[in-house]
Amino acid sequence: MGASGRREEVEAVTRSYEIRTFGCQMNVHDSERLAGMLEDAGYAPVPEGDAPDLVVFNTCAVRENADNKLYGTLGHMRPLKTANPDMQVAVGGCLAQKDRGAIVERAPWVDVVFGTHNIGSLPTLLERARHNNEAQVEILESLETFPSTLPARRDSAYSGWVSISVGCNNTCTFCIVPSLRGKEKDRRPGDVLAEVQALVDEGVLEVTLLGQNVNSYGVEFGDRLAFGKLLRSAGQIDGLERIRFTSPHPKDFTDDVIAAMAETPAVCPQLHMPLQSGSDRLLKEMRRSYRTEKYLGILDKVRAAMPDAAITTDIIVGFPGETEEDFQGTLDVVRQARFASAFTFQYSKRPGTPAAVMDGQLPKQVVQERFDRLIAVQEENSLAGNREQVGREVEVLVASGEGRRDGETQRMSGRARDGRLVHFAAMPGVRAGDVVRTVVTYAAPHYLVADGALLSHRPTRAGDNTEAGLRPKTTGVSLGLPSFGTPAPLAPAGGCAIQ
Repeated sequence: MGASGRREEVEAVTRSYEIRTFGCQMNVHDSERLAGMLEDAGYAPVPEGDAPDLVVFNTCAVRENADNKLYGTLGHMRPLKTANPDMQVAVGGCLAQKDRGAIVERAPWVDVVFGTHNIGSLPTLLERARHNNEAQVEILESLETFPSTLPARRDSAYSGWVSISVGCNNTCTFCIVPSLRGKEKDRRPGDVLAEVQALVDEGVLEVTLLGQNVNSYGVEFGDRLAFGKLLRSAGQIDGLERIRFTSPHPKDFTDDVIAAMAETPAVCPQLHMPLQSGSDRLLKEMRRSYRTEKYLGILDKVRAAMPDAAITTDIIVGFPGETEEDFQGTLDVVRQARFASAFTFQYSKRPGTPAAVMDGQLPKQVVQERFDRLIAVQEENSLAGNREQVGREVEVLVASGEGRRDGETQRMSGRARDGRLVHFAAMPGVRAGDVVRTVVTYAAPHYLVADGALLSHRPTRAGDNTEAGLRPKTTGVSLGLPSFGTPAPLAPAGGCAIQ
């Protein structure tokens, strides 16, 4: 066969993919792993405006409407599958772990269902579904391989997720995550640092360390101070400018971590500390093994060590049995804590959790009314905290996609070191991934504005890569260096593996 004929044959089997991600940062990072594996298997990202040959749904099961949202979306896929029988649909993530084969029963046009413990199986399951012409459902009960041993096509050239653990050993009564993600599994510190180093070697300026409970990191290898040590070690990597992490748990948050944050210049002055409720009675019902006095004491220590730290939180409104007195306790703590922002949730039942069968499930209208009051108090906090930033100089890592109205306002956007969103006056030559310094001129509850001239603009390698449309691809824990670009197309296999 001539060279041109060979090229046509190779191009004919290159399939395009699209990944649609729902839920938390863990899912976002898992989707990077899925993209990396698919590209290693010969798939390519679908060009904008084209129909993909494969759609992967990486699902969440935490919110009440997650099921309806997924099945409604899958319903929209049916006519596309009918029009193109060669198209494949795969469903993974937490909802897949929960619903298993029921997904194929409700949506028989789905080709593959895989769970949270075996995301590395996706390329094989897709091939098997094609070969056997029937749906493949594979759900494991425990982790097959740590996700970070898998390749990843990163979403950003300037900021990267790095998992330090997966799973959770807590038993919060409202949470379904431990049953879907399993017990905590920790990566060795050297593996974490090697991945961080590999990202930095390709120009990444910022990493976020991920875990369901980052400050219980080390439980598996018996070092209760491991997380603080990890922060300090990561801070020694030359070229790493910003370190963030999410999420800690108040019960495990120790003074050595506060010291590591304050003493490591690369660690950002930002802390996300879930509260969930300001009622000690409800915290006990939630099986949250801390009380409000301890929680507020942690915040006091953080602010003593880092006076400018921006502290954010998670709060649930309407947990079963919540009284007006309980809710007032939450409002009191929110006022005392002065959170920079808060992720607020109306309690929703998750089947299989203890809270779902508790007495005292509250009417929707009661929960909504309390939720609205909480939002009003937190908006006051956010605005007050942001107004304190007016007139201050801030360093901004320029981002893409943060400012939805940047085109209309002729601004660009990015994050300050404390995590606050900053919209600043657009200047020629500034790209996502570059670093600018500017002065805040205006504050709103959810963002800052800096409309004056930039004090400085530092072009970066990350900005070069963003401008060129390049994103790093890490090869997994064996690492070596990440690479850029689209891999060579998958060569046709012998026999009937490629139809």
